[in-house]
Amino acid sequence: MQYGICPLSVVPVRLNPEDTSELISQLLYGDHYKVIDTRKFWSKIRIAYDGCEGWVSNLQLKLITEEEYNAIVTTNDPAYSNDLVSFVASPENTLIPIVIGSTVSNASLLQHTFEGSATVKSNEKNKLIEVALLYLNAPYLWGGMTPFGIDSAGFTQLVYKINGHNLLRSPGQQATQGEALSFIEESEPGDLAFFDTNEGIINHVGLIMQNNYVIHVSGTVRIDRIDHTGIFNTTSKTYTHKLRVIKKIF
Repeated sequence: MQYGICPLSVVPVRLNPEDTSELISQLLYGDHYKVIDTRKFWSKIRIAYDGCEGWVSNLQLKLITEEEYNAIVTTNDPAYSNDLVSFVASPENTLIPIVIGSTVSNASLLQHTFEGSATVKSNEKNKLIEVALLYLNAPYLWGGMTPFGIDSAGFTQLVYKINGHNLLRSPGQQATQGEALSFIEESEPGDLAFFDTNEGIINHVGLIMQNNYVIHVSGTVRIDRIDHTGIFNTTSKTYTHKLRVIKKIF
């Protein structure tokens, strides 16, 4: 078994080992992973944070030892950058831009220096909405994990991650976590609302806000009304997503 860490701002994780394959997720700076298959130009990885598996280019692979990997795993309070864009400095004083949600507590392992703003675990649920609002107007991107392109589950995962709480990668996986609530009135800002298709497949997730609003990704990260039916798009004046369940994670 080999182990790795992301030394770059963002690295695409693809469904198949080819450049034209579907983007299923992205590694952010400092993310660590196991290498579960290696080919000439590509390696299949399993991301430690959420168990997501996909292919990354060997040109963007950075291997670490098992001991270094285990040291990351046992870190009690990892720190995540909380500015939309910040920087780490290499030993040559080259500045490397990193995006919000990068694991800056791993910078020393990469011999980098980080002097920006970072957060560790918080149990204040109001902090979730504060972070979510930083992504407002970020464009939708299937598999995206950054303010320059993000999908619905990537958005909720990162908001929770920056506050020190783990979510899985897809809406369906996230819907298996936490405690189900019976009514919207029982929810608090920061709880997760899940939405499904006519076939009952959960395909969308957003964060509950105060006063029956939800922040989610639909074209962009935006704020809409929510009720027992689902999301009411305040621009098109139509329901765009059908509510399935609301979950309290913490």
